[in-house]
Amino acid sequence: MIMFWRVFLLVALGLVNVVLFSRMIWGPTGLVEYRELKGQYAELQKELADIDTENLALSQEIRLLQSDRQYVEKMIRQRLHYVRDNEVLYLFGDSRETGSGAVKDDGKN
Repeated sequence: MIMFWRVFLLVALGLVNVVLFSRMIWGPTGLVEYRELKGQYAELQKELADIDTENLALSQEIRLLQSDRQYVEKMIRQRLHYVRDNEVLYLFGDSRETGSGAVKDDGKN
């Protein structure tokens, strides 16, 4: 009779171990979920670094626009296609967009 209880106890403890092991691997806080979250974290860190780089570039451009008149003139001429007196501006229509964000006029107006 004692042997039966020992075997029963070992089988029960073995089943508990199997359940705990399976939850450790595939459970809501298991290794599979951990690996997915780790991948998402790495992607978000990369995205954050890209946004920080873009933010720095925009901050530098804002400082230049606030303090450097030559830079302001350069941006106006590039983005808005302004010209000085006695200058001629040639716009070529090969692409849908020019280099600085101005959309090509398709003649539909």
